[in-house]
Order: sequence, then structure tokens, then C-alpha cells
Amino acid sequence: MQTIHKYLDPVALSRIGGMELVARLVVEGFVTGLHKSPYQGFSVEFAEHRQYMPGDEIRYIDWKVYGKSDRFYVKKFEEETNLRAYILLDTSASMNYKHNDNNLTKFEYGCYLAATLTYLMLKQRDSVGLALFDTDITQYIPPRGAATHLRAIMNALENATPGEETELSSLFHELAKRIVRRGLVIVISDLLDEPSQVISALKHLRHQKHEVIVLHLLDHAEMTFPYKGSVIFRDMETGQTLSTQADSLKSAYLEKLNEFIQSYRRGCGASQIDYVQMDTTTPFDHALSAYLSRRK
Repeated sequence: MQTIHKYLDPVALSRIGGMELVARLVVEGFVTGLHKSPYQGFSVEFAEHRQYMPGDEIRYIDWKVYGKSDRFYVKKFEEETNLRAYILLDTSASMNYKHNDNNLTKFEYGCYLAATLTYLMLKQRDSVGLALFDTDITQYIPPRGAATHLRAIMNALENATPGEETELSSLFHELAKRIVRRGLVIVISDLLDEPSQVISALKHLRHQKHEVIVLHLLDHAEMTFPYKGSVIFRDMETGQTLSTQADSLKSAYLEKLNEFIQSYRRGCGASQIDYVQMDTTTPFDHALSAYLSRRK
């Protein structure tokens, strides 16, 4: 398998390509747990044009386009599927962190996850969209199910770069207002914000009848605090620095980190939000396939 897209890894696709991401809750009237066939009883919606070829049905010729171009084009339609997915990817400055130069940054890891999930859902004939955000929503691509949509999302990921600081709660509230049609919302972020406020915003998405999955990305160093001796820490979003003895901070840091993670785990669990913590030193396809296997 070959791919020309930066964040589509052929090895990962061979590992995950046969798996499914199905919704668990009721989305737009469909009872989940099974992926319904896109060919039986589904309505269709216009997807794109392509040039007329011998054998195409004449009724699908777009005569308005013919009048403008003097060429025959037919309308292509796509089946309206039972799953509409929205991938929300955090591109704030903190996502650019990696402890080891041989590892992926949290941002790169998130891009690989977003690309693979997009490929997987389009392969299932589902619709998928993408939102990138830091201080604002920097790009929003509405869900589509057309095969050509893969390129649009891949281009957005490949052209994205980590930006500024973010306030997750306000961004999620804004996205909850923008995403009107119910579906599956997948959040990919390091969640470096006040957990209670972020959980409140995620509940807003649940209140809108979306199913929500949170993929919480942390570098292994953020989880283990391997630093020793005199260290200068720099906040990647504000630029502020702190000079300290790492040994004296480790115990308190790990305690605070555990509280931070448990706040998200409990808050998400109480709101039927699927919370998944991912160590970015674990190959992303291993982490994703393990999650999809558990989710069945």
C-alpha cells in the first residue's frame, strides 16, 4: 500500500484498515453498535460533478453546467450514512512539545490520529469533518463522505502548524454551537486547561446530542517527570520560565498530574464521554488499534 499523504502511514493503515469505528449512542435516529449498509434504504445527497461517460444515465446530466461549459457533466451522489464525525484537533503551542528528538510532538501524533481516523471513516462510507483550533477555530471543514474529501482533510493537516495558547472551554462551547447536526465528535488534545471548565464545555457537546470521544495526548516525560538537578522550565504558550531543582518538584508534580488526569477521567465518565489517555511515545497505530478493539 502506498500513500502520498504525509500523515497516512501505510503500515498503520494495514494494521487498522480492517477495523471499524462505530457510534455507541443514538445518532440521528439510528441505533448504533452495527454499521448499517450504505446501499439499503439510505437517502442520497449531491457530492460532486464528473465528466459524462458513455453508459451514464442521461437524467444525471447537469444541464446548467452544460450551458456554461458546453460540456456534459453528470452529478455524482453519495449515500447519506448513519455516522457523521467531527475531528477537533488542538493546534496550540503546547502541542508542539516532545521530550526526545526521536519522538513525535503531540501535534504530529494528533495529526497521524486525525488522518488515520479520517481514512477509516471514509472507508466505512461515513462522513467526516475537521476543525483546527488554538486561540480561535483556525480552520473548519464540514463533514463529507466523498472520496475526494480525504485530500481536503490531508491538505489541511499537512499545512497546519502549532499556533498560540488556547482556552479549550470557550472553543468547545463555540464548536458546540457551530456543529448543528448530531454526530460523533472526536477531540484530540493535551487538555492543558482547567479540567472543570473543559468538562463543562464537553457537556455542552453532549447536550447537543453528540457522542464524544476525548483522545488525551501526553508525552511520556510529562507523565513521568524524568528531570534531575537544576532545570529551567519554559511554558510553551506564555513563554514564562521557571528555574528550579527538579528533584524537589517531582513528587508534587506527579501528584498534581494524577489529580489532573483523574478529574478528566471522572468528569468524562459521568457524562458518557469516552476518555482515552495516550502516551505519544507509544506508536499511534498501536494505541489506536488497542482503543478500537476495546470499543467493539
